[in-house]
Order: sequence, then structure tokens, then C-alpha cells
Amino acid sequence: MLGRLSSSQEDLESEELREDTETAGCTRICDCRDRQVVTVTGTLRTVTLRPRGGVPTLEAELFDGSGALDVVWLGRRSIVGIEPGRKLIASGRISMNRGRRVLFNPKYELRPLGRE
Repeated sequence: MLGRLSSSQEDLESEELREDTETAGCTRICDCRDRQVVTVTGTLRTVTLRPRGGVPTLEAELFDGSGALDVVWLGRRSIVGIEPGRKLIASGRISMNRGRRVLFNPKYELRPLGRE
């Protein structure tokens, strides 16, 4: 209890996200390896529209308390519900791009707003 009182808000949120990962039966992002098929869960930290090769691309950073990865939807300018602070579960094959883990066009499920 004393440890929780002296922890920062970010530490507490990270701990809660790690518990969500274990409960949902997902892989921790820090354990994801290149070319591995995974299911991960976490909170979207940022959502950005960033064209790639002239194609609209929606990029989001997913954080689960152990690490972060980029979720990229090619050919999309926006997706209803994909916004910073939203929790989701994403499945797909991990790839590495400039030293960062990336999921391209994942299968995803938005977590209900009441659970946040």
C-alpha cells in the first residue's frame, strides 16, 4: 500500500496495463519478436495521420506498461474510435521498422469505454 502511495501516476497506469495484459491472455509488447504472430492489448498514446508513399496512413502508438509498438492502418485517414486514451486489443504479425515494433493493418477490437 505504501508503495502505491509513493508511485507516480505513470507507474500506477503501467502496472494496471500489465495486469490487463495478463488477464486478457495477450503477449506483453516487450516480449514480441520480429515476424511473430501476436495478440496485444494496451492504451493508444498517440494517433497521427502520416502519408507513406503518397498513401494516407493512420498510425497509433500502443502502450501496455511493458513497452510500446506502432499500429499502422494503410489507406486510412481515420477510424471511428481510434483516438488517444482508448484501449484496444490488436492481433497480427509483428515487424521491425527502424528499431520499433510495428503491426500493419491488424485485426483489432476496441475495449468498451466503461472499462477504462
